[in-house]
Amino acid sequence: MASENLSELIESALVVDDSALQRQHTVGLLRELGIDMIYEAGDGNEALELLALLKLPPGLAVIDLEMPGMDGIELIQHLQQDGVDMPLIVASSREASLLLSVETMIQALGMRVIGALQKPLNQDKLQSALRTFKPARGDAHQNADPAPSMCEADLYSAITGGQIVPYYQPKVDVQTGILKGVEALARWIHPERGMIAPDRFIPMAEQCGLIHDLTISMMDHAMAQAAIWHSRGLAIKVAVNLSPLSLEQPDFMQRIMELVGRHALPADQVVLEITESSVVAHKGSSLGMLARLRLKGFGLSIDDYGTGFSSMQQLARIPFTELKIDRSFVHGAHERKNLRVILQSALDMANRLELVTVAEGIETMEDWRLLQDSGCNIGQGYLIAKPMPANELPVWLKGHHRRLPELRPLSSGGAA
Repeated sequence: MASENLSELIESALVVDDSALQRQHTVGLLRELGIDMIYEAGDGNEALELLALLKLPPGLAVIDLEMPGMDGIELIQHLQQDGVDMPLIVASSREASLLLSVETMIQALGMRVIGALQKPLNQDKLQSALRTFKPARGDAHQNADPAPSMCEADLYSAITGGQIVPYYQPKVDVQTGILKGVEALARWIHPERGMIAPDRFIPMAEQCGLIHDLTISMMDHAMAQAAIWHSRGLAIKVAVNLSPLSLEQPDFMQRIMELVGRHALPADQVVLEITESSVVAHKGSSLGMLARLRLKGFGLSIDDYGTGFSSMQQLARIPFTELKIDRSFVHGAHERKNLRVILQSALDMANRLELVTVAEGIETMEDWRLLQDSGCNIGQGYLIAKPMPANELPVWLKGHHRRLPELRPLSSGGAA
């Protein structure tokens, strides 16, 4: 992430560390990234007192875990109790497993954590964490009104008026780097508010009964685009996220079959991604619909694998063709033994079940190499490409072809 782009997203930061030397080091790193307004606190109590004086919380907090008085974990718990919403980076010289536990705790509290970093901090570690930063609805510097109102009429107009469109993130063969498919991800490009994040409008669509229309619209766009690519010799599969609520619609099968017929796209070129938790919550008719979709030839992917509580049970009951491993088990796996063990276990099981394995959230070459050695089939993440409009894919593909030698396994002639 370029520093000028970062400074547009994060206008201010808070550094909490009992060591003045390390605090100043972190402040220097953030200033190099273009963040000029930086607050400092020597411990948790001082940080809470400072935040109480500010009208709005900083756009980022870098918090040391080990501090006398109130440590970093207790500070984070206080922030959650006080309703202070800002992206967090936690830092410590302690073992990686402890950092991972704290990261999991923050996520469980419903807070945003963009990095759990081992000290000493450096520019590369910070940039890697900040690369994942995505402004959320509570970031006050994004809008004068931090929570602009949206209603059912706005969303319906957006769906029917073509404001919500797919961005496509490439999925490539882990051993060769060759493009195998794309995932279509919904993006609402509002004429006045700009890009609206999916985590804002998708829950709204589910609540107000528009998720079925949104799902069909996304499938229509994605299949039409896939058909264009196929006609130009780019025969890649397109994956579309499927709401569990759509599985309960009696006319869903009819509408999706009408789409593949209209676009003359074989069903086996479409992969439907379903989160494992959603299938647990919607059993009866959903299971029947999934079975029917598989009979018609559609691929079925269990998305975010490992984040639910009955993953193996789902694999036993539903005819999945693909297992997609959640980024929380992929990102940083090369340096975290616990993640490596879980990742390898999932890959081994999927291979025995003859499922295609897809790892998402790949951001470093070290994790890419680990996946190559672990027998993963398909990779997806910022190391390969960010989601992009359809018209940018050919340009990306030309540049990507030049990267293929460095992406191949080292034993097969990749870069040393």
